[in-house]
Amino acid sequence: MLLHSYKLNDTLTLSNRVVMAPMTRCFADSKLVPTQAMATYYAKRASAGLIITEATIIRADGQGYPNCPGIFNKEQIKGWEAVTKAVHNQGGKIFCQLWHTGRVAHSHYTGKAPIAPSAVALDDRVPRTDSLRYEMPQALSEVDILGLINDYILAAKNALDAGFDGVEIHGANGYLIDQFLHQQTNLRNDDWGGTPEKRARFVLEIISEITQAINSERVGLRLSPAAYFNLEPIEGDEKTFEYLLGQLESFNLAYVHVGMFDDSTVFDYLDGRVSEFIRRHYSGKVIGCGGYTQQTAEQELKNNSVDLVAFGRPFISNPNLVEKFNSLEPINDYNPEQLGELV
Repeated sequence: MLLHSYKLNDTLTLSNRVVMAPMTRCFADSKLVPTQAMATYYAKRASAGLIITEATIIRADGQGYPNCPGIFNKEQIKGWEAVTKAVHNQGGKIFCQLWHTGRVAHSHYTGKAPIAPSAVALDDRVPRTDSLRYEMPQALSEVDILGLINDYILAAKNALDAGFDGVEIHGANGYLIDQFLHQQTNLRNDDWGGTPEKRARFVLEIISEITQAINSERVGLRLSPAAYFNLEPIEGDEKTFEYLLGQLESFNLAYVHVGMFDDSTVFDYLDGRVSEFIRRHYSGKVIGCGGYTQQTAEQELKNNSVDLVAFGRPFISNPNLVEKFNSLEPINDYNPEQLGELV
């Protein structure tokens, strides 16, 4: 099943059910423009049924890591055009993952204080720096929130202008959208927080507007119901995700993508694994992600636990991962030193 072609929806048919997971690589240039090396990198992996790009910044104040690509100006759109053309020339399909880091941004990169649903700082060191610590974010006003929604819409349109087959809204991993969804980081008592319905409003408004601006079958969403990264869980968070997943039924999205490093992890408050939780509460297409092998992916597909399976680090060390799956060749082990290379 994993290696067979798959009709995702009426708009997209994929060559197989293997997805290349989004992985932040930090290889854009100093203006956050995708490079030719990035085009070559993605093209080498075009045998995946679907590539999801590294997280891509929707506007300048969303940057929390060095040299992450953007999708908010003409130069960046042109850079991505070279990437999508290279992938399409190899017969692949590629989605752009739309990203704002929220409180995980830093003035070192943006020149201004980070923004977030509430003024709750992340107590940690900024990755890929020697000593920077995260800063106290400024709580967003309602006008700010509406502006952000518009910027997500513009980024989605820019992505299609750059030749992408669709977009994935990054609502996972403790970044801006995820910060709205969790009680630890959303202390608001207005229309954007305080209840599951209000905590989910930000992402639902983004989805509603983007699916009106572009074909909903070209829109995916990544979620982390388990607060396992950059966040701490609070009892009742699961209610927000149950509500959100129920609301997603009306949008005809391409998929919901599990945001996990290891989907074998069981969470008591979710009554199981993240993929199981999403499957129980959402009837649309689900991409499993997090520590899968070819064998476990085949089993999950056979069990109808997920519809597609995303692989991350194996694609770094094996550009020809799909071909190796086909031939049953051994997979090269991931080497952390490869993070400093784009091959």
